[in-house]
Amino acid sequence: MSHFTRVRTTLRDSDLLAKALAAVGFTTVETHDAPQTLYGYQGDARPERAEVIVRRRHVGKLSNDIGFRRRSDGSFEAIISEYDRNRYDGGWLTKVSRAYGHAAALRYAEDNGYEIDSDEVGEDGERRLVLRRYT
Repeated sequence: MSHFTRVRTTLRDSDLLAKALAAVGFTTVETHDAPQTLYGYQGDARPERAEVIVRRRHVGKLSNDIGFRRRSDGSFEAIISEYDRNRYDGGWLTKVSRAYGHAAALRYAEDNGYEIDSDEVGEDGERRLVLRRYT
């Protein structure tokens, strides 16, 4: 039986969070209006619940579900098992946050009539997104 760790984030939009998770390699992400049960590596139901979930079969053979639970302030907290924290740690959450920011910028561009002039990732991992709006 694994212990689950909760990590606060500043992420607030479930659709953008799902896109960010896809960008870091999880193409199958569940989003729910109400919290759903998370499962352990043996398929056992855990008391932890979350609205955004990557099921264990998509995480790894001996892994548990990874969840993101909405807090009362509207932000999500990551719920990651002690076993999976070795791989899905603060560095991984930073990658998710960066992918979330990129998805948010693309949504803003689309909603406000901007076109993507360039979207590049440098050798150092820094992303440069240039938007243009023609009037």
